Amino acid sequence: MADLLEWPKQDKRRLLHVVYRVGDLDRTIKFYTECFGMKLLRQRDVPEEKYANAFLGFGPEESHFVVELTYNYGVSSYDIGDGFGHFAIATQDVYKLAEHIRSKGGNITREPGPVQGGTTVIAFVKDPDGYTFGLIQRPTIHDPFCQIMLRVGDLERSIQFYEKAVGLKLLRKVDKPEYKYTAALLGYGEEHETTVLELTYNYGVTEYSKGNAYAQIAIGTDDVYKSAEVVSAIAQELGGKITRPPGPIPGINTKITSFLDPDGWKTVLVDNEDFLKELN
Repeated sequence: MADLLEWPKQDKRRLLHVVYRVGDLDRTIKFYTECFGMKLLRQRDVPEEKYANAFLGFGPEESHFVVELTYNYGVSSYDIGDGFGHFAIATQDVYKLAEHIRSKGGNITREPGPVQGGTTVIAFVKDPDGYTFGLIQRPTIHDPFCQIMLRVGDLERSIQFYEKAVGLKLLRKVDKPEYKYTAALLGYGEEHETTVLELTYNYGVTEYSKGNAYAQIAIGTDDVYKSAEVVSAIAQELGGKITRPPGPIPGINTKITSFLDPDGWKTVLVDNEDFLKELN
């Protein structure tokens, strides 16, 4: 068992993409490419299942974190809920990017300027479906898609779960008693070199509505079977559960497993080799 629990730290893991639902695929593709400068990487339409996907990001999927947009035929809007926080994009000039987004008809919900009580320049934007994107100013950028923020009801429990079950490292914690929240940033590398998961605990709030818009994060692994065993063991201790036992997806043969964390947020682990085959 001790050896098994070491596996997430030894495994070759990377945040691959985030999956969420949109009401009009073309509208979102246009917004992300024109406003954020993302590239459309691939698209697939599955009429027999009545849905279509589009993958967008700032570089190839082999090396960049990307978004997987899902359009379900005939569904034009979704409930985002209050648990999903935001995505974040790093840029060398927040003022310039915000102005560009405004010129394209984008909705700036927080004007560019230093973060409260700090110096980092940020802004917030809403996309056409109402998903919030933070813009963060940084001098150097590896992958502009730098953050996913989700709200959780017990921060210490969530940190333990993501460290032990998912193998993420706690990079830093920020406590802001004056704004009544604490946030933890977790990643597989340093914060400025990788996409991170930001978990936020708002004082006294233990539950959030998930809505039906945001779906899941996908993470690469060298062994979905071993990884699922670890998640099962940790879930018994901290909460959460496996929702799809490890194995190949019918028709595609990519091996995956999926699970919920103690708050009900979903993660899918994807076999690294199978993932690369899917791209080629």
